Amino acid sequence: MNGFMQWFKSSSKMKRWMFLILIGILLACYGIAKILVMKEISFTDVGEVVLIFVAGFVAIVLGLIFLNKRTLEVLIESTDERMENKNNVNVKSLIFNKTVYDKGPNIVVIGGGTGLDTVLSGLKNYTNNLTAIVTISDYGEAATDSRKELQMLPLGDVKDSIISLASKEGQINKLFNYQFKNGRLRGLNFSDIYFSAMKEINGNFEDSIIKSNEVLNMIGKVIPVTLDEIKIVAELANRIYCRRKI
Repeated sequence: MNGFMQWFKSSSKMKRWMFLILIGILLACYGIAKILVMKEISFTDVGEVVLIFVAGFVAIVLGLIFLNKRTLEVLIESTDERMENKNNVNVKSLIFNKTVYDKGPNIVVIGGGTGLDTVLSGLKNYTNNLTAIVTISDYGEAATDSRKELQMLPLGDVKDSIISLASKEGQINKLFNYQFKNGRLRGLNFSDIYFSAMKEINGNFEDSIIKSNEVLNMIGKVIPVTLDEIKIVAELANRIYCRRKI
């Protein structure tokens, strides 16, 4: 009951729109009732009834629109802790200008693999201040023909992180994982061609990946953990060194 009464407080600014809706209902009902009780009707009477009914209908529509708008503002004021000035909430700016996400927490995620991609896909719904520091490795898998042809580093994790942070995740996923089937590009992956072209334009892989944040309209940014091919080195008990590229 207390929650219901909150709607009628002066700070809620809802009573005015409820009153406007009530006036609209009364005008619309009056226009309909006047037609029902009239035995004879002239053009003047028709015009008067139409004006009354239209005025009532417009009042109802406007009242509903502004009442719903104010309801959203009240919900935002009471639930969104990121709002600094909750007494002057503009729903239009919150919906169409997602600046509220720029005030979200600064989050840095380090790693690789599908786990990182899942985390990034979830976090991008809460903040724009995301930084993914991603591994450059293929986890011991043999290099693909596309990588060999274009002499690319293993950028699979970087590619998947970019897809996860893209605003149009579905389309970027299809595009980056597309493998050409005909012509001279047969067997090449679009992502390898893209990163190779970005490297030629920007001069190195680091800049090409960082600039992708702007080109692909990403939420947050992706940074490679290294620009060299990663190798694992282990010293065994018999002092023999084991080295493996990943």
